[in-house]
Amino acid sequence: MVVNLLHNMDTKTSSQLLDEISVITRKNLALIEENFNSLTDAQLSWRKDKNSWNINEIFAHLNEYARYYHKTIAEKIKNTRYREPREAFISSPLGRSAWKSMKLGNAQNVKRRMKTPRLYNPLFHPELLNGKDLQTFTDGQQLLLQIIKEASNVNLRRVRIPISISKIIRLRLGDALLFVVYHNERHVQQALNVINHERFPSRL
Repeated sequence: MVVNLLHNMDTKTSSQLLDEISVITRKNLALIEENFNSLTDAQLSWRKDKNSWNINEIFAHLNEYARYYHKTIAEKIKNTRYREPREAFISSPLGRSAWKSMKLGNAQNVKRRMKTPRLYNPLFHPELLNGKDLQTFTDGQQLLLQIIKEASNVNLRRVRIPISISKIIRLRLGDALLFVVYHNERHVQQALNVINHERFPSRL
């Protein structure tokens, strides 16, 4: 009875959660190396239509989120008084909703379309691009792996992370990490879909 209840509440052990997001983050790094680092500028800036993001814009979008979440999470981990890790982690209803909205389906497909906040949309804010968006993302994923490692030393449930669009709303650290990593995975898949589009330009 207790086991079933905990299962239904999306309970993970803290180590399971951190292992999962570490695996996804390392997979993202491998996908970048395998699929994107050799692309030309023309390929990186190609878009299928005027309303779609190109590859540079996809990673610029992720980098802007990372700029907020990596710094905020690292500071919260460093300064928290909740330094006793707990083995079990249970998502809050809000946290579960947040990361489930980002998580890919079993077929690595985007299950739910989301409207991007304007401040994080490179079509409205081209200044989000820095000309080295892939490298910035790669560097950010390496930093994220270090943050995940440091998170193993604190209580993933008691440390709270304010979300990027409202400092009043806070997620449990475990939920925030799941949100960030699933969001990264979602958009790396989006970038792969660009490469696999039938009109994607060949390397000349």
